[in-house]
Amino acid sequence: MTEQKQQDTIVRLDNVRIAFPALFKAEQVGNKGKPAFSATFLMTPEHPALDKLKQGIKDVAVEKWGDEAAEILQQLVASDRVCLRNGNTKANYDGFAGNMFVSARGYVRPLVINQDKSALLEEDGKPYSGCFVNAQVSIWAQSNQYGKRINAQLGGVQFLSDGESFGGGHVADVSEFDTVSEGGADGAAPVVAEDDPLAGLI
Repeated sequence: MTEQKQQDTIVRLDNVRIAFPALFKAEQVGNKGKPAFSATFLMTPEHPALDKLKQGIKDVAVEKWGDEAAEILQQLVASDRVCLRNGNTKANYDGFAGNMFVSARGYVRPLVINQDKSALLEEDGKPYSGCFVNAQVSIWAQSNQYGKRINAQLGGVQFLSDGESFGGGHVADVSEFDTVSEGGADGAAPVVAEDDPLAGLI
């Protein structure tokens, strides 16, 4: 029997940092479930969107489970089955410690736009993990053969501004390279001692 769809609560997240974006191609997480578009949005504990997220979670829980909502929601939070989480639980990832985060996913490609609302493509290189964005998510309650959860569906992402890329990576600038004259590379392979830890990689 198909689960009856309840009314979603749409929440706008302004000026948040994005992590683990899969916005242009659906990706599979682990070895289960079908590929999906997804992103994680980080915000400080004082961020104004947090109250909207918390209220949205409560609203969909009450609509789904009625008088049992408070008890069920308490159980879901305890078992980490709510889309809004404490970043300290993932403190080993850049940007998570001291923040809150919401994970959102969906099977339909989300809207991805620039500051001027023009469409962004994967080759534009943004949004990237660590930059600031505006985002729209839909909060909904799940109760089916896969269990109970409060999920966030990914609706759209707007690139807002640059931020330090999580993981420390960045796209090189032409000024970081020297001009190489023709024949400037001798093509000689590096010599690696047999006892070097990198022996076998080259």
